[in-house]
Amino acid sequence: LFNSPVWFNVGLYDVYDIRGSEHNYHWDEKQQKAVPCTSSYEFPQASACFIQSVEDTMEDIMRLARSEAMLFKHGSGTGTDLSTLRSSREKLSGGGKPSGPLSFMRVYDQVAAVIKSGGKTRRAAKMQSLKIGHPDIKEFITCKTEEEKKAWALIEEGYSPDEAYNSVMFQNSNLSVRVTDEFMEAVEKDAPWTTVAVTTGKPVETYHARTLMELIAEGTRVCGDPGLQYHTTINKWHTCPNSGPINASNPCSEYMFIDNSACNLASLNLMKFRTEDGGFDVERFKHAVRLFIIAQDILVDNGSYPEQTIAENSHRFRPLGLGYANLGSLMMSLAMPYDSDQARTWAGAITAIMTGTAYSVSAELAAVKGAFSEFEKNQASMLNVIGMHREHAYNIPEVYCPDELLSAAKNAWDQAFDAGTQYGFRNAQTTVLAPTGTIGFMMDCDTTGVEPDIALVKYKTLAGGGMLKLVNRTVPMALERLGYSPEDIREICETIDKDDTIETATKLRPEHLSVFDCAFKPKNGSRHIHYTAHLRMMAAVQPFLSGAISKTINMPKESTAEEIMTAYMEGWKLGLKAVAIYRDGSKRLQPVNTSTSSGDKKKQKNAETAEAAAPRPYRHRLPETRQSITHKFSVAGHEGYLTVGLYDDGQPGELFITMAKEGSTVGGLMDVVGTCVSMALQYGVPLITLVDKFRHARFEPAGMTSNKNIPFAKSLIDYIFCWMGCQFIPGYAEKNTPNYTAPAVENKTAATAKELVQKTQDLARKIDQAKTTGKKNVSSNNSDKDAAAPRPSAEKKTAAPAPAKPALDRFGQQISDRIVQVVSSTLTGQDNAEASLMLQFNGQFEHFQDDAPPCDVCGSICVRNGTCYRCYNCGNSMGCS
Repeated sequence: LFNSPVWFNVGLYDVYDIRGSEHNYHWDEKQQKAVPCTSSYEFPQASACFIQSVEDTMEDIMRLARSEAMLFKHGSGTGTDLSTLRSSREKLSGGGKPSGPLSFMRVYDQVAAVIKSGGKTRRAAKMQSLKIGHPDIKEFITCKTEEEKKAWALIEEGYSPDEAYNSVMFQNSNLSVRVTDEFMEAVEKDAPWTTVAVTTGKPVETYHARTLMELIAEGTRVCGDPGLQYHTTINKWHTCPNSGPINASNPCSEYMFIDNSACNLASLNLMKFRTEDGGFDVERFKHAVRLFIIAQDILVDNGSYPEQTIAENSHRFRPLGLGYANLGSLMMSLAMPYDSDQARTWAGAITAIMTGTAYSVSAELAAVKGAFSEFEKNQASMLNVIGMHREHAYNIPEVYCPDELLSAAKNAWDQAFDAGTQYGFRNAQTTVLAPTGTIGFMMDCDTTGVEPDIALVKYKTLAGGGMLKLVNRTVPMALERLGYSPEDIREICETIDKDDTIETATKLRPEHLSVFDCAFKPKNGSRHIHYTAHLRMMAAVQPFLSGAISKTINMPKESTAEEIMTAYMEGWKLGLKAVAIYRDGSKRLQPVNTSTSSGDKKKQKNAETAEAAAPRPYRHRLPETRQSITHKFSVAGHEGYLTVGLYDDGQPGELFITMAKEGSTVGGLMDVVGTCVSMALQYGVPLITLVDKFRHARFEPAGMTSNKNIPFAKSLIDYIFCWMGCQFIPGYAEKNTPNYTAPAVENKTAATAKELVQKTQDLARKIDQAKTTGKKNVSSNNSDKDAAAPRPSAEKKTAAPAPAKPALDRFGQQISDRIVQVVSSTLTGQDNAEASLMLQFNGQFEHFQDDAPPCDVCGSICVRNGTCYRCYNCGNSMGCS
């Protein structure tokens, strides 16, 4: 799929005739220059990733703020290196002292804070970087850490975490320090490091290189920022150095190219190319790469850009960003541990095929349409980089790589180099690995980008209420590939379903546990993928990418600054272009007690624990179309009508009160009473509680009524709740209204619920057996007989052909049983059934990252995904991809 801005913007003009405002620029082929758009959706903004520059002038500093705002509006993200701005230690030409880049970072931060990306629900995505030689580098490294401590102080004083973090700076952008090989070598030697003035190039201040690196690591430990971008390595792989250096990246750090450029992204689902015998369909994969490279190239000149320079550079260089998702699922389905040489070799070979094929297609396009404008200027450099890619392809370890993958990787780069030498290339860059947040959900991916799976068990909310618990769909595939029998696979999957971990499965051999390791430690387990495995996987695929990799290096809560610094040093040695580390618990989102007494702290902690464990309120709404009853009444001559909306089980869920011939005051008060009662009923307040509370309320009007069973009412409220009790609470009329002579109202609750559960069970069995029998025709009589009969034994199932394993192959369990369980628990009246299910869903990721934010669309707990957050319930990505 294409990246999110394509889905946000493309097609609105052609299909719905939505024109948009007059801003942005597009390439005009006739005039051979970028011109203003008369309609922003006629030439839609299709790129997700932007890199912008800023000059050391007030006009350009403010120009950047406007440009970023327009990018955020259309759902894109942007990155800028601020090293061009003079430091606070230098001088202004007219006298005085400059404020430095950090002061303007506050302006950009607030612009991002007030503009949601896409103009709807996604937060703005922004990256700000500073080179390690800038005089204000120390302040840049520590700025977010200091703001984090301010937020802690506000929380300790009783402010809510959201309010506290909204009150401090630098919370709306990612920060990265761009380090050179010289600096990293100085860190190893504990040598001094001198910063130089932006305006004069003269030395300004000297630090110990190791001290700066320790500050970077401590900042990452405290708040997750800054990350590192390896400036020397990035420019070593630069295809167009003669057109300018690479100074910055997009917000997620996968797109790295010259200033004032843009990249449109797309990703392929690797699981779609897995063959039934556990192989990889190379030809289909290459064909998909070919189609997307051509389609992405078409978008370049048919899209729009916020600045004229960006539009022109997009035409001159035509950078693309094809990538993939679901690598973690593919490795698990092939029974390869994510942290294994075999998995890393496969990942490297697949990435080599993708990028090699992409450059080959780019060369084909160049033969027809011409190479990108700046190719001739950078021909030698680009062919040198293509040669470096090819050299790494020939160094893929043969012992772990299937022959078809290895030969395809080598051939792809041979063809790319030969065709590029002859025709040039249509695109300066072709591939990156993005986090694939939103589009990963649309493609039905279990894992995003190059990430492993976060957990074997996930929960999904059902549209009609309740929840569905799903075991990772690749677990049965992996177990089958490892040689387990269908009975063992079923038992292992049932264990995962019951315990939320595979570690308690007695049928699983210990040597196979590593195949099912995930990024986070399971709630009831102890195994997880070590952070060094993430670095090694990135190192396996990085040599075969035009750009870089957006990936989260998750580290446990107890990780120290020294361990984080070691990870940063290791990333540099492995040849990575960027590393973003996230320590669990970096954000202090839970209230901190301010009591000085240890006893008070313990009581407070116990109270918070009890509060967290209590069921959360859940509103059980009525269906769109529902039954209702209307009752006419009269109290002391004042007439009115009661309309009660009913649930499917016949119990009340809403109340409307209409007073005839009354003024707006009484009518308004009765509307408020009806609304309050309706909300209370839908949130689970028992009707008997409401009746007991409001019966016998005494005020005017009061007197005789038209109801012979309730001849006298002390007030309108007294009558309303007395009638509600008599109508809907079994036995209430007999106990509270001696004159009550009407027959008892039939209580349909138990019968209706029991009938619905039974129908659900019957339907689930029919679905299950229909899938089991596959395409075999069964008569209606036999179907009825089979639906009522017990399920066939395991011995009989083994005689069925292999494709006839419907629910077990996909989910590792009988999904019909889970549906029945959810419906039964909800409809048979179990206490807090719905609230418990919601707690179970929201709690599935809380033990992974106790500072994980709620989704700004559905409210479920999100998970760190690259430098952004992703919701695993609705698919929303709180970021740029």
